[in-house]
Amino acid sequence: MSVKPDKAGSQPHGAPGVHTKPLWSVRPASDREAGDAVVSNFLLHWFPAKTYKPSLDWNYSFWLGTASAALLLLVTVSGLPLLFLYVPSVERAYGSVKDIEYVTTFGFWIRAVHRLSAHLMVAVVFLHMVRVFLTGAYKNGRGQGQKREQNWVLGVGLLLLTLLLSFTGYLLPWDQLAYWAITVGTNIASSIPFVGSAIRELLLGGRAIDQATLIRFYVLHVIALPAAIGVIFLYHMWRVRKDGGLARADRATLLPEKAAEAPSKTKTYTLLGVARGTSPAVKASTLERADTTVNSVPDLTRRILIVVLAIFALVSIASVFYHAPLEEPANALVTPNPAKAPWYFLWLQEIVTDTTVKIGSFTINGAFLGGVLLPGALVFLLTLWPWLDKSAPGSAGVWFPKDRRTQNAVFLAFVAGVLVLTFIGTFCRGPYWHLYWPWQAWPELPTRI
Repeated sequence: MSVKPDKAGSQPHGAPGVHTKPLWSVRPASDREAGDAVVSNFLLHWFPAKTYKPSLDWNYSFWLGTASAALLLLVTVSGLPLLFLYVPSVERAYGSVKDIEYVTTFGFWIRAVHRLSAHLMVAVVFLHMVRVFLTGAYKNGRGQGQKREQNWVLGVGLLLLTLLLSFTGYLLPWDQLAYWAITVGTNIASSIPFVGSAIRELLLGGRAIDQATLIRFYVLHVIALPAAIGVIFLYHMWRVRKDGGLARADRATLLPEKAAEAPSKTKTYTLLGVARGTSPAVKASTLERADTTVNSVPDLTRRILIVVLAIFALVSIASVFYHAPLEEPANALVTPNPAKAPWYFLWLQEIVTDTTVKIGSFTINGAFLGGVLLPGALVFLLTLWPWLDKSAPGSAGVWFPKDRRTQNAVFLAFVAGVLVLTFIGTFCRGPYWHLYWPWQAWPELPTRI
C-alpha cells in the first residue's frame, strides 16, 4: 500500500516527525510543520506554538527585551577576540589594549563594537524595565500558575548585573579614565558605615587599585558575571513562556467577545436521524482561536531575526565612526580634574555632591546618603512593587491605564530625574566639580611639570 503525502507535501501520513523539505522548520507550509518546528528545535522550544497577534506589535514592547538579548550576544561575540588579545597585567594591560587599538587588524572596530554594545545594553535594559513598569506587565492575569512578579524581580537583578558587567570592564584598559572612574565608584562603596572599608577592600583585593584589583575585575567580567547573566536570562525567558507570554495576551480574556453569527436554519443530520431547528454549538473563550493568534514560526521568529540583524548592523556601522577612548596610562599620582564615575553612575555622583552638606564642624556624608542609602531604597522599592501595586488586573499590558496614572507619573518623574542628573554630570560638571553650561569653555588648569 502506498503512503500519500499531506497537502503541504512534506510529511507522509503514518510517518510523524518525518520532513523532506530542508527549510521546513524555517518556512513551514502547514500548521503542523510550524508546531513541529517549535517542539523539535532546542532554541525555539521556549516559544509557544501560537503567539497572540497584538503581542507582536512594534509599538507595544518596542522589542526592547529582544534588543537586550541581541546586545548581550554582540557583547559576547565581540569580546571573544579581545579575550585572546588582552593581557590582564598591570605592566602589560595598557600596552595590549593599545596594540588592539592601533596594531591588530580591525582591532579598533572590534573594541568599539564591544564598548558601544555594552553601553547600549545598559541603556536598553533600563528602558525595557521602564516599559514593563509603565504597562504593568509584572501583574498576573487570569492564567494558571502565573508568577510575573518573580520575573520582575529577575529583571531588576539582570539590570544590576548588567551595570556590574559594564563597571568591571571599565577598569581593564588601565588608563586614566578607567583608573579614576573605578576609584570614584569604590570610594562611594567605602562610605557605608561599619562595613564600607571592608567592602572596598573586597572589591579591590586590598587597599589600593593594583594587580589584585585588575585580576578580580577581569575574572568577574569574563567568567562570573556573564555566567550569572546567562543563567538568569534563560530562566527569565522560560518564565515568560510559563506565564503565558507577554501581559498583553491576558488583556484579550477581559475584552468582550465577538458577536456570534446567526446559525443557519437548515436541518442537520445526526447519528440518530434528522434534527430540526438550529444546529447545536459549543462556545468557548480561548486565546488559541485562529483570528487572535499566528504561528510562532515564522511570524515571531522572523521579527526576532529582524531585530537582531538590525542591532548588529546599527552597532557595526556606528563603530566605524565611534572610537573607544584610550587615555594616558593609569597613574595614581596624577588625578584628573574632574574625576568622574562611568556615565551610568554619574547620577549617583551628582546626588553625592548635592547631599554633602557642611553645618559648622558637622558634615553630612553625601556618599552614604546619596550613593548607598537612596539607591538601595529605590532598588528595594522596585523589587517589592508588584506586591504593592493594587491596580485592577485589566490594567496589565496596557499603556498608561487610568487606575495606574499616579504611580506611572511618580515613576516617570524618577526616571526623568535620573536622566537630568546624568546629563548634568556628563556635560555640565567641569574642573573642581563646578557647574558649566555645555557650550561654556572650561578654564585652563596649571599643568604638572
